[in-house]
Amino acid sequence: MATCSARDPFSGPPGYESPGLVGGGGWPYAQAAVSPEQAEGARYILNSSVLRLADGRAMLIPHGGTEAVTLPVTDPRVGAAVKGDRDWLNSGTVPGGTLEHRGMAARALLDLRLLTTPTGASTASWYGMWNYVWPRDAAFHAAAFAATGHPREARDVLAFLARVQEPDGRWDTRYRPDGSAVDDGRAVQLDEIGWVLWATWFTSRYADGATTAPWPMVQRAADWIARNLGPDGLPPAGSDYFERRPSAEQDPDRPTLGVSAPLLVGLRAAAALAQRSGHPVDEARWTKAAQKLDQAIRREYGAHGYPRSPIPNGNMDASVTFLAPPFAPHDMSVEFALGHAVERLSLDNGGLLPGENWPGNPTTAWTPEVALFALADAASGRTVQAAAWLDWLAAHRTSLGVLPEKVDADHRPASVAPLGWTASLVLLTLTAGEHPLPIPPVPATPTPEDPS
Repeated sequence: MATCSARDPFSGPPGYESPGLVGGGGWPYAQAAVSPEQAEGARYILNSSVLRLADGRAMLIPHGGTEAVTLPVTDPRVGAAVKGDRDWLNSGTVPGGTLEHRGMAARALLDLRLLTTPTGASTASWYGMWNYVWPRDAAFHAAAFAATGHPREARDVLAFLARVQEPDGRWDTRYRPDGSAVDDGRAVQLDEIGWVLWATWFTSRYADGATTAPWPMVQRAADWIARNLGPDGLPPAGSDYFERRPSAEQDPDRPTLGVSAPLLVGLRAAAALAQRSGHPVDEARWTKAAQKLDQAIRREYGAHGYPRSPIPNGNMDASVTFLAPPFAPHDMSVEFALGHAVERLSLDNGGLLPGENWPGNPTTAWTPEVALFALADAASGRTVQAAAWLDWLAAHRTSLGVLPEKVDADHRPASVAPLGWTASLVLLTLTAGEHPLPIPPVPATPTPEDPS
């Protein structure tokens, strides 16, 4: 952090298309990007998505409109928009123990709101190829909405995911906000199945135990995982959050930890949902599959220190966090692997690469990966380490205080801003610092057994 404060993190040309978005304070949560030029000397009016420009005017989208306009701050539409945003924040909770962290949380919540349409389509960001719904990212958006007291938005996101689910239980890699799949040749990302199941269970814990997504969605997704575990107990090789084909992996014939771990989380979550909602046969089937996959992960990955591919001396990546709280109970071997991964992924700018021997820019940090380690630390009670990661994220926001996808070697925000996945992870991390987040239980074998 001393290095960060010793240089201007925003010197030179901006490394993003926009440092943030403006909105209208309420339904239908319309958004518009702020250009770097407009953002010069501007700032958000406190706890709102209304921008106060350098010349003193306000920039916003009036209620019912779709285009941003500039108005005198005395215009009633400005006050109405600010009130709408503040009322929405006040309807839930804004986590954070420090003023800076609370400000980051409020901005993250408002950004997630802007990225989510009234139909529940919650996009990764607003720009170009990011302006699509990734089921993984959307699942985390739903969890963050639920944890901060916004159940309607959480339900809407999960309902959208239920509508677009494939009949076999999987999801396509990306969807347009209208629900149509994006057919661009990307490999299906199998980790998404597990994350949607986890988010469904997680949000139910904030809704008095009620399932917040249609039960058939849960059945189809969990059954896909259970019936696709191989003789070795692992799922098939597939793409994960790295978004590359299995042929690019160190072991192209077996799944990465980025696939196996989320599917285990999803099976445990599904079994817990089945137990709570009175589906004992489903519970038994998914419990058996979860135990099989758990044993396989310990045997195939754990024996080598939980690398990305199940091989000796395999590359480490951030997916080891998927085996730590709040996704799984504390495990000392996983905690050791977390520390090992941080050593391998750390950069001079204080951030982290997504994985060891990363094929992309080797000097650019990715904020979701930093936030994943922050969440693991916070959920495990390592408050000092979690606070350090959160401070780094707060220090590397855009000029408007928005969380970007990347941070370059010169400490400048890069790529798109906001990134919904990072915003969600930060909100979950800050919430974990205030009270324990629920962890999917490790199920005991129930009865009756599945007759199949």
